[in-house]
Amino acid sequence: MIVHVITLFPDLIEAFAASSIMGRASEKGLLKVKAWHLRDFADDKHKTVDDTPYGGGAGIVLKPDVLYKAVSEVKKQIREEKSANVPVVLTSPQGRMFKSEVAKEYAAVHEWIVICGHYGGVDQRFIDACVTDEVSIGDYVLTGGELPAMCMIDAASRFIPGVLGNLESAEKDSFEEDLLGYPLYTKPAVFNGLEPPAALLSGHHAEIEKWRRMKRLEITSLRRPDLLKAADMSEDEIKFVRGLKDKKV
Repeated sequence: MIVHVITLFPDLIEAFAASSIMGRASEKGLLKVKAWHLRDFADDKHKTVDDTPYGGGAGIVLKPDVLYKAVSEVKKQIREEKSANVPVVLTSPQGRMFKSEVAKEYAAVHEWIVICGHYGGVDQRFIDACVTDEVSIGDYVLTGGELPAMCMIDAASRFIPGVLGNLESAEKDSFEEDLLGYPLYTKPAVFNGLEPPAALLSGHHAEIEKWRRMKRLEITSLRRPDLLKAADMSEDEIKFVRGLKDKKV
């Protein structure tokens, strides 16, 4: 997976791409993250990338001409036959919510561009002309789009075979199967007088999987009941969840 990030802070993106799992994935050739400095595409001597909004109001707006030039240059670096269809993603509070299925969607894309939104926003003419997707990581506003861009890349990379030591760990994480994750335990066997649940010590694979599944249902029911609407549950599991709801009442 190759991701081109257009940003005002390339150092942040480069440090992220070189660290931990991202760095190891890059060394293996599984992931390439290239940061492009937006100011490099400004024509004036002050490298201006923003201006005040027409109609007045607070904040400043990223200029469409500078962004268009940046995207055009990035596309030149992509093979000609692919550049026309490469996704161009804008991080934006107005975007669709970034969820696990969106991460999987972009993990399957060989090469894409993400633009880090900033200031009051981006000129709508550029969005209409170039952006194929707007994505938000939550109902809050950040000082810039670098963190959302990094979140997208990090989450998507986990679904690329070879990036994680065991792909199963991504497939069974929170939000997979529309459920939160199950509790985890490790050594020592006794901590503060407490031991791990007996099911996890049984060595019985089916019992362990059943315990984990029920815990996922229980935690999701208590903390994110909205997720259960999309979860695929058996009749027994539906009864179990209903029983939890009755207890809360």
